[in-house]
Amino acid sequence: MIHRQMMNSQFEAVIGLEVHAQLLTKSKAFCSCSTAFGAQPNTQVCPVCLGLPGALPVLNAEAVRMAVSAALAVNCSIQKNSRFARKNYFYPDLPKGYQISQFDEPFSQNGHLDIEVQSVPVGSPRRHVRARIQRVHMEEDAGKNLHDRGDDSIVDLNRSGTALIEIVGEPDLRSGLEAAEYLRTLREILVFIGVNDGNLEEGSFRCDANVSIRPIGASKFGTRTELKNINSFRFVQKAIDYEIARQESVIKSGGTIVMETRGWDEKSGETFSMRSKEEAHDYRYFPEPDLPALVLEDAYISQIRDALPELPQAKRERFANDLKLPANAAQVLTQHPAIASLFERAAELHGDALRVANFVQGEVLRDTTTRGLHAEIPLTSEQIADLLKLVDAGTISGKQAKEVYAKLRGTDARADEIVRSSGMAQVSDAGLIDDVVRRVLEANPKQAEAVKNGKTGVIGFLVGQVMKEMKGSANPAMVNEALQRLLGL
Repeated sequence: MIHRQMMNSQFEAVIGLEVHAQLLTKSKAFCSCSTAFGAQPNTQVCPVCLGLPGALPVLNAEAVRMAVSAALAVNCSIQKNSRFARKNYFYPDLPKGYQISQFDEPFSQNGHLDIEVQSVPVGSPRRHVRARIQRVHMEEDAGKNLHDRGDDSIVDLNRSGTALIEIVGEPDLRSGLEAAEYLRTLREILVFIGVNDGNLEEGSFRCDANVSIRPIGASKFGTRTELKNINSFRFVQKAIDYEIARQESVIKSGGTIVMETRGWDEKSGETFSMRSKEEAHDYRYFPEPDLPALVLEDAYISQIRDALPELPQAKRERFANDLKLPANAAQVLTQHPAIASLFERAAELHGDALRVANFVQGEVLRDTTTRGLHAEIPLTSEQIADLLKLVDAGTISGKQAKEVYAKLRGTDARADEIVRSSGMAQVSDAGLIDDVVRRVLEANPKQAEAVKNGKTGVIGFLVGQVMKEMKGSANPAMVNEALQRLLGL
């Protein structure tokens, strides 16, 4: 793996990412067709997104709101006046022969993303990297070509016209690790503010990586290659690091880097050439004549800025500073907005944030699944808080809490109801506990004598025997107290 401080060569990598993120609007960017994923091919189309003559686009107001939210979340300045343009090219998945996008007048620019990257060696403090963002602009998505039917290809235009934002990063990244962390951080922000579901598999969050190398200290960029069609952060990291090493090997052997588009072969762990990009494509941009200029008032921008939720990094810092959670726990509990919300509400209801955090991480997250913005969590915040309060009160033991949790999962039952109906209430009758302890001491005289002679570690064995006889229902603290008292400790 290649890092800034590990390249051990005279070269450094220069990486810029272009991210396309579908906005979670119910209808497309310029028409009322549904954006629901998984419909039968070519059933969510109309004259507008098919590009039929005479059909006119109408801008989706919700798409604008989401796009502005995303730009503000990545620290971009919003331009009050912007314009759409036609990006002309011909491909089967682009029925109009052009894509409505933004070119020289985007609605936002000059942002940045702060990321934390693991330093080398592992265990040393994480490094802070600020990656600049050139712009965030709006555009529509193309359709999808399918090439899995022998020699035939088909096109599905359901996706054509879906509202997108493109986040264009400056070439500030220097390794596959930094690129992967940049993408994770960006995806996390877009998911938390509710504008994108972050689903790489379905293509709603995807990126192209431009990779080149240059001699350390040089200001001029080397010849870049573009990496496309990589559907996981892990593969993005591997593909970029492989490409860095490949380019360095080519140059050291006297070869020349060719400007091209390359793909990633997961099986071989190598990038491969897809097509040449030696000449820049002439998209013949010109202003979109069927859409007026986009004008964003100050009050509108301020309203969206004020409505932004707490972003993931700020939430992590608050969990660590205000709730006194370990950094790792804060990281885990902010991996998804639904998980963060569950934990925070449960901590508020219970009162001990660390106690709740440990239970959520140790039990609840094992049975939690997330997909985009959706999360299936086995317990509610109220159930978690009530269950832990039963343990705090001595009604049930920690071991019994796991049994109650197993019965609570996926139901709307109350923890105390399950404890009562299952007869699981912890025994706190001092007289009964004393009787059982006496019987255990009589049955284990050698161990009892060992404890009296100073081998206090053996007391754990005796506690276990008491709990076994009482089927785990005894109050552990009272068992310990009774053993020490009856042993004269």
